[in-house]
Amino acid sequence: MDLRQFIAVADVAGYLVTVDREADPHLEMARLIAELDGRLVLFDRVRGCAHRVVAGVCSARRYFGLALDTPPEQLIFRLADALAAPRPNPLTPFPAREGGTALSSSVWEGGTGLPSFEREGGSALASSAREGGSVYPSPGWGGAGGEVPCQEVVEPTVNLEAIPFLTHYAADGGAYATAAVAFIDDPGTGPNASFHRLLRLDRTRVAARLVERRGTETAWRRSGPAGLPVAICIGLPLHVLLAASMSPPPGVDELTIAQALAATPVATCGNGIRVPADAEFVLEGRITHELVDEGPFVDLTGAYDFVRRQPVIEIDRVTHRRDAIYQALLPGRLEHRLLMGMPREPTIYAEANKVARCLNVHITPGGASWLHAVVQIAKQGPEDGRRAIEAAFRGHGSLKHVVVVDEDVDIFDPHDVEWAVATRFQADRDLVVFGDQPSSSLDPSALHVPGQKSRTAKMGLDATIRWDTPTGPRDPGAYRRMW
Repeated sequence: MDLRQFIAVADVAGYLVTVDREADPHLEMARLIAELDGRLVLFDRVRGCAHRVVAGVCSARRYFGLALDTPPEQLIFRLADALAAPRPNPLTPFPAREGGTALSSSVWEGGTGLPSFEREGGSALASSAREGGSVYPSPGWGGAGGEVPCQEVVEPTVNLEAIPFLTHYAADGGAYATAAVAFIDDPGTGPNASFHRLLRLDRTRVAARLVERRGTETAWRRSGPAGLPVAICIGLPLHVLLAASMSPPPGVDELTIAQALAATPVATCGNGIRVPADAEFVLEGRITHELVDEGPFVDLTGAYDFVRRQPVIEIDRVTHRRDAIYQALLPGRLEHRLLMGMPREPTIYAEANKVARCLNVHITPGGASWLHAVVQIAKQGPEDGRRAIEAAFRGHGSLKHVVVVDEDVDIFDPHDVEWAVATRFQADRDLVVFGDQPSSSLDPSALHVPGQKSRTAKMGLDATIRWDTPTGPRDPGAYRRMW
């Protein structure tokens, strides 16, 4: 389902909060979003702008479950399957439209129920939305909008100030787009999609944070004097947002991961880049080699990130859906953390499952949904806990601390995890420390040297029941709870 369909279904489920009074994208909206952290919020009236704004789209696992018709605790397995078996976007017909998808209009009219895990019975919406995708041609550079949803309106001139970029905190470097996904075509590795925060500089330019040695930054550095063509989408379906967060191996197109999660029709932009056809906004342009200061910006840990010299993107064309809805994402809060962390769970799971029987993984919100994880295993040997610790760090390079627990521990309950550490862990036996390891630049306690990878110490806690015989624990009942 696209973003509009999700908003409508979430409204039926009772998750949507609508703000019908005028709200200012300069600081006021961010304050309201923070007060409602974890809730889906739709702003109907935006000061100085004709577009509505939605936030909190990715602020709870149940929202992803709603969009993918999957129980929240089973999402990791949907993501792992999609990562293991991407699917090309098929060239199949798409339902007829009248100013938007037929599904979208029927949902807004209340014509569907909730996905199957939210109610009894199957979900007509979920099943029909998973049928094949399609590719739409571009209506042409500067031409009139066509049947492609994201190109229903082609703006005659570029004016980024007409789009409600938010200023989130008083010391921010300016107004930012934070739910923006950049689509590029790397001549060496093929299409790539990834999140990049965008600092609005003026009516036609933004500065983008490109993380060093990752897909977009690598392709940009190899680009010629004219820069790297790019199409930036804002207001995407939730499954596309997940796919763009997953960082698959080079050569794997994130759109094919999205297609493995749910139908993902694509459209061709005027600059040749393919994007999800149901995006609310598409900004077409070039990542130039001009550098400007980017920041300050509050990042995942809730602290301000470094100010860096980053490239300028020149926007050449803006297209969008009729009555386009702008998606905002509040930095450092639940939505930011969950969207960053949850897509790393299947990569940890895949590595841990190679060395032990892994049951589930949880990137925890207390660790900024980036630096801490809990891995659940069904222990089959005395060294399984230690092996799972080592595998977890291979599965997520920025991970700093990991706890491994048994199958009777609820990894989504921090009290349960702490209980396992209190009753099953001995520091002189079960603590694993790795010194001077590659780290995340988001950890302010790590060693940061400009131009070099950050460094840190990493720690794993084996909080599984100790095997004190070759075949298992001598007295497993001593570790069991009576409830």
